[in-house]
Amino acid sequence: MWLYGVLGLVVLQRLGELMLARRNTTRLLDSGYIEVGARHYPLIVLLHASWLLAIALTVPPQTAPNLVLLMVFLVLQAARVWVLASLGPRWTTRIIVPKEDAPLVSIGPYRWFSHPNYMVVVAEIAVLPLIFGAVEIAVVFTILNGFLLWHRVRVESQALGRA
Repeated sequence: MWLYGVLGLVVLQRLGELMLARRNTTRLLDSGYIEVGARHYPLIVLLHASWLLAIALTVPPQTAPNLVLLMVFLVLQAARVWVLASLGPRWTTRIIVPKEDAPLVSIGPYRWFSHPNYMVVVAEIAVLPLIFGAVEIAVVFTILNGFLLWHRVRVESQALGRA
């Protein structure tokens, strides 16, 4: 059953990332960084949990995966790792910024894009359900994520002085 295997791996990956993010967030806050935009964070968590749950509850378990899209998803995971590695201890799932001016990360994908992590997330939210033919889930959650990211990018850009 490909569906539950793939979803199980994604859930484990996300839980590991949440643990890393929590550790990084605590360390950053303890060293004088501040969190902005915290009010919308629960909506992001809800969206991501609902997205995975929607796939698990609506896709028949025996659905064969589209192997090309599965490979695309694996490439996205490599891109995700590249983003995390580029930000290092500054990576978190929240918007955490320094109180004073600090140089923005400009290595890895940040050399070319302002928000490569969000680009990966947008693609993941569309591709994962499409692997199993769940077009409606891909469309609905891509739209919902788009609204949240539109707000989040504005908040983050303003906090970083790039609004």
